[in-house]
Amino acid sequence: QVQLAESGGGLVQAGGSLRLSCAASGGTFSRFAMGWFRQAPGKEREIVAGISGSGASKFYAGSVKDRFTISRDGRGNMVYLQMNSLKPEDTAVYYCAQSTTSLSPGDSRGYVYWGQGTQVTVSS
Repeated sequence: QVQLAESGGGLVQAGGSLRLSCAASGGTFSRFAMGWFRQAPGKEREIVAGISGSGASKFYAGSVKDRFTISRDGRGNMVYLQMNSLKPEDTAVYYCAQSTTSLSPGDSRGYVYWGQGTQVTVSS
């Protein structure tokens, strides 16, 4: 069974930073894309960032580009989301996800496995 576990969420003031981590278990998935999604109350889930299996290709939503950075370790079992210059509108539950297709990391249709989520709250 593929299992994903997020950590690193919390409460931060606007302008601050957080680093989210996703630990994967249950098998290797380095050949597939990994992504971060978020869902705020009353809003649809959206993809925030994605990274290809090799790490060579990355995707960022326009709202977070140049503020967030997605990365993965060389073994493929850890994925990170560095979030800088946080804004109140970044407040959401953030989910780690794994793709099982060959779609690009920015294509949300490919993501199948999900973590439980971690809350990120940005105060003004």
